[in-house]
Amino acid sequence: MNRRQEESNRACSDCRDAKEKNKRSAVKIVVFTGAGISRESGIATSRDSDGLWANYRIEDVCTPEALARNREGVIDFYNMRRREVLSKEPNAAHRALVELERHPGFEVEVITQNIDDLHERAGSTRVTHLHGEVRKLRSSRDELATVPIEGWEQKYDTRHPDGSLLRPFVVFFGESVPMLDRAVEIVQTADMMIVVGTSLQVYPAASLVHYLRPGAPASEPFLRRRFDPPMLPPQVLSARGRNRNSLHIAASPFQIIRKSYRVGAEA
Repeated sequence: MNRRQEESNRACSDCRDAKEKNKRSAVKIVVFTGAGISRESGIATSRDSDGLWANYRIEDVCTPEALARNREGVIDFYNMRRREVLSKEPNAAHRALVELERHPGFEVEVITQNIDDLHERAGSTRVTHLHGEVRKLRSSRDELATVPIEGWEQKYDTRHPDGSLLRPFVVFFGESVPMLDRAVEIVQTADMMIVVGTSLQVYPAASLVHYLRPGAPASEPFLRRRFDPPMLPPQVLSARGRNRNSLHIAASPFQIIRKSYRVGAEA
């Protein structure tokens, strides 16, 4: 090995060491999002009195029994939801969280209850979907055996490579949440959780706020919602905006976090 190669290898090693050191010292932030953040992009929620959910009952389109009883109707509904998602774009809240992730002082994980892909399209790279992903289909036998779907339309008789009928990759009411254990692991290593666009009414997802490790740095909420869930841990920072449970972007996430951690200037 010549001298130039040795110097190059040493430089690469120093770079790796620096990146590892920065990663160890970074503030670990979990951003827990719900329907409110996507509503800002125009995606209707199940609680809205208008929009896609207005003419459907959850019991008719979002339960295993509904799928067994009326497969075509359920698939039609999620085709409409998929079409709606594809017609929308990420909003300022999604983009702000990407900006937060790119800051060298933070290690950011997004855990979302939403089935749309707006976080990913905005640029977030570490996203855990608790309730599935509408732009994927899954095996009827294996809840984690998924395939992507091109466009918005699922045909009624399409099958997974395992031979079973494909169904929307959505966790229906009454089904287990396969990514819950993974989400708990992420929360347990966090220094802070930012809750955006959720009333924390849906369980077991809402229970994640109670898995923050004891002794994690506490933060006063930046903005209070009209109703704060009881016993909200002090490490949870909650934000709301124009809509009842959506992120307010008047101040950047950097201002929110700097208040608690005294981090340096924005990157």
